[in-house]
Amino acid sequence: MGGSGGGEVRRRGCGCSKDDFLPEESFKSFGSYLSALKDTPARLKDRVLSRSLDSRELHEVKAQSQHEMKKTLNWWDLMWFGIGAVIGAGIFVLTGLEAKEHAGPAVVLSYVVSGVSALLSVFCYTEFAVEIPVAGGSFAYLRVELGDFMAFIAAGNILLEYVIGGAAVSRSWTSYLATLLNHEPSDFRINVDSLPKDYSELDPIAVGVCAAICVLAVLSTKGSSRLNYVASVVHIAVILFIIIAGLCKADPKNYTTFAPNGPRGIFQASAVLFFAYVGFDAVSTMAEETKNPAKDIPIGLVGSMVITTTCYCLMAVTLCLMQPYKTIDENAPFSVAFEKVGWSWAKYIVAAGALKGMTTVLLVGAVGQARYLTHIARTHMMPPWFAKVSGKTGTPVNATVTMLFVTAVIAFFTKLEILSNLLSISTLFIFMLVAVALLVRRYYVTGETSASDRNKLITCLVLIIGSSIGTAAYWGIGGTGWVGYAVTIPIWLIATVCLHVFVPHARKPKLWGVPLVPWLPSVSIAVNIFLLGSIDRHSFERFGVWTGLLLVYYLLFGLHATYDTAKEADANREKAKIGHIEEGTM
Repeated sequence: MGGSGGGEVRRRGCGCSKDDFLPEESFKSFGSYLSALKDTPARLKDRVLSRSLDSRELHEVKAQSQHEMKKTLNWWDLMWFGIGAVIGAGIFVLTGLEAKEHAGPAVVLSYVVSGVSALLSVFCYTEFAVEIPVAGGSFAYLRVELGDFMAFIAAGNILLEYVIGGAAVSRSWTSYLATLLNHEPSDFRINVDSLPKDYSELDPIAVGVCAAICVLAVLSTKGSSRLNYVASVVHIAVILFIIIAGLCKADPKNYTTFAPNGPRGIFQASAVLFFAYVGFDAVSTMAEETKNPAKDIPIGLVGSMVITTTCYCLMAVTLCLMQPYKTIDENAPFSVAFEKVGWSWAKYIVAAGALKGMTTVLLVGAVGQARYLTHIARTHMMPPWFAKVSGKTGTPVNATVTMLFVTAVIAFFTKLEILSNLLSISTLFIFMLVAVALLVRRYYVTGETSASDRNKLITCLVLIIGSSIGTAAYWGIGGTGWVGYAVTIPIWLIATVCLHVFVPHARKPKLWGVPLVPWLPSVSIAVNIFLLGSIDRHSFERFGVWTGLLLVYYLLFGLHATYDTAKEADANREKAKIGHIEEGTM
């Protein structure tokens, strides 16, 4: 009676206790925490070398959420989620800037390069999502193939990617609303001179948009899917209007100077425009809520990426045919382009379409980022409080509200330029790791792969990654000759050939597999790293600072929480095994 009364009091309160955040043995007392810190080197070695299993992610880790997520999505939902997740601020905001500053009319080729890179990553994600259909997305995939430590570093950057992406799109939402209402964006923002320049324009509308999206994402995944479907259909209609109406006003003379800055300008623009493809990985986090992952995920992911890339290329061609690239407006390129050809009324259709697109990007991002955080918290790398799924709505309420609160705070203060630069580097880094993880999955199985084959695999991976870094570095420092590439590219080629010829496959995909392994993942690694070489130094510095903060958190908290959780799970499995043996003997 007393026990139930205590439980009743706890439910009437905030419903939170220390055990919701730090329930592990290492945090039971200050003494146990100091003991854990002293054991950090041994624990770190254990976590770096340990790898999860498909079955653990699918059953044991998933069980941490107490309630199951509802399986309500099919391939049609996933395809529209993919379109909704991707087509947003990138195409409407960055196309004009990159065409004017770097690529010229060849910005269409920049979209092709970014699109090919994204499509290669889509293939890698799809195999994992079909084989391991859980909410953790790339975090779960990396945890299975590259171990806890690499998964945590990736997880931190995944969460950063979503928060920054959401904040960037929220601020762009305000800008296009201003265009729709014939105002300047500054009219809707509060300028505070006492704050640093890049953080002084406060954006209350961005906060309001985040709050509205939060309510939708918390209530229902299927409801979010229906809203996304309707909004995406309207958005596609607007894009078709832009292409058809814009081509009616096309002037081929504007294509006279196609690539003013040559290949370097094309690739510089491509690295930035990768921002326009960010979001499709959110679809892989919905695998746990998909009715038939083996059929629905490949169609949904690949289909949405092909449609998106086609739309981007046609829109880029249209923009540069409508006006000379040097006169393109950097803030609202499509709206201003229609004004300059005498169709001022069309800018309202463009602005409305952009708002629709950015709304769906925010909605799908909110759904995806919450599921990432949920699965990360299931492993106790983050407090398990974030892993709880509502029994009523079947959605991860705690994770959704927390992520969107952080997104709203950053969107309130931070300018778009700072946000977009940091976003691409985190995304490219994660996509590269997923391609590496796919090669490890196909060529290495613990307890089955021989030491000789394992060492060959490691050597080939080191050469593939190292040569790709060499190529990107040579490009990044401005190398104009062919000597550097004549060294690095053949090394990459030879390493991939050796992996194909000398290392036997250790595992075949059960349901759906990436074609042309190891070539497709190896190309994905090389392209993602090459695009990283085109990103500015300041973004790498911010990336380094963030990764450093992640390491500090991991060494002080995450490492010990996951170590204790893993040991407890091992002990439970051992007890279950002994129980089965005893039952058998009886």
